[in-house]
Amino acid sequence: MPSPPLLVPQLAGAAAPETDRLRRAVLDVSGRLGEACGQWTVIGVADPGAPAAEISPESCGTFAGFGVDVRVCLAPGESDRGEVDPAMPLAALVAGWLRGRAAPSATVRVRILAPDTPIAECVRLGEQLRHELDASPSPQGLLIVADGANTLTDKAPGSLDERSADVEAVLGRALASGDCGALGGLDARLCGEIGLSGRAAWQTLSAAFGGPDGGPRKAESLYSGAPFGVGYHVGMWLP
Repeated sequence: MPSPPLLVPQLAGAAAPETDRLRRAVLDVSGRLGEACGQWTVIGVADPGAPAAEISPESCGTFAGFGVDVRVCLAPGESDRGEVDPAMPLAALVAGWLRGRAAPSATVRVRILAPDTPIAECVRLGEQLRHELDASPSPQGLLIVADGANTLTDKAPGSLDERSADVEAVLGRALASGDCGALGGLDARLCGEIGLSGRAAWQTLSAAFGGPDGGPRKAESLYSGAPFGVGYHVGMWLP
C-alpha cells in the first residue's frame, strides 16, 4: 500500500483523476482486510532524519500539515476524545484514513521504521511479527504502507535516476508474485540512493512470510504504477 497524501480526495485537487484508480485499489484492499481481520499491524517508514516510532490504537492525527485538516483515528470511537497529534507520521495517517473509509470497526497499531534500518533488523522484526500474529486468538492483518523509488521520471520528487527503473521492476514483480527472496535481496544502499524509501518495510514483509524459503499462499496485485514518478504498489498476500 503506498502513502501519498493525494489518496485523500480533499488533498488531491487537480490530480484527482490521476489518483482515482489508485484510490479505488487501496480502498478495495483495505475493505477486504477489514472483513477478514479486526486488528491490523501497520509497518511504515519514517521520513529521512525522522525517528522510528510506535503508535498506539488510541492515537488520532491530521493531514493539516499537507494542506487540509482531515482528521483520522486508529480505532473506533477515538475521534470523540478530540486529542490530535499534529506530527503523526504519514504512514500512520494513511492507515488511519484507510481504516476510517474502508474498515471503521478495525483497530490499528503502527510501527514506523527508520529508512536505513539494517536488513538483519528487518528480518528479526518480521519473524517476531509473524510469531505474534500467529499466537493471537483473533484474526490479525499486516498492512505495509510504503512507497517505491521516487526517482522514476525527470519530474519525480527525487529527479530521474536511471538505475531506479530496474530496481522498481524487481520490486513490482516480487510483490505481484509473492517472491520473498527478491524482496529480501533488495540492496539497502542502492535503495537509499534511488529514493526507494519503503525498502525496510518490504523486507520486514518478506521475513514475516518466511524469508527466501517462504512466501504467501496467494499473491494478488491490484495496482502497480508511477503516476507522479514515484512507484506505487497495491496488492494482497494471503498466508
